[in-house]
Amino acid sequence: MKAENEFMTSLKVAIVFFLFIAAPGLMAQDTGNENAIVKVHDRKDIEWSPCPDFMPQGCNIAVLHGDPSKKNSDIFFRIPENAMVPNHTHTSAERMVLVSGEMQVTYEGEDTQTLKVGNYAYGPPNKAHTAKCIQGPCILFIAFEEPVDAFPVVVKN
Repeated sequence: MKAENEFMTSLKVAIVFFLFIAAPGLMAQDTGNENAIVKVHDRKDIEWSPCPDFMPQGCNIAVLHGDPSKKNSDIFFRIPENAMVPNHTHTSAERMVLVSGEMQVTYEGEDTQTLKVGNYAYGPPNKAHTAKCIQGPCILFIAFEEPVDAFPVVVKN
């Protein structure tokens, strides 16, 4: 029994050593030669691209960081005032902050929420939602966990 208690004590010490000494090094990200970046939503050097065809006229997307075809990329999503974003889903969860304008967002089965500048919103993956820019233009910062995509949802009556 004494040998077993000594073994357990040694094991606990080894685990504590690992957690405080070795684990932080394993969890640190290798930043290599990557530079920090700053993007401003209303600068002329932001490269805006068109949204998918089912999105409203005047809708644009700007890639801020990452590759939208891969995990973990950030974008600006811009729509004009009074534009309505049709019901759609994304494979990825969305973490969003409204950068300009005022926007109403409605997720399936939930009450409409009004986002104002600086508000944070989270959208679960594969949950249908719509949006309307009620004061704009509306620019939304969106961080995607999975590759960026959008699929129209047809509501069946």
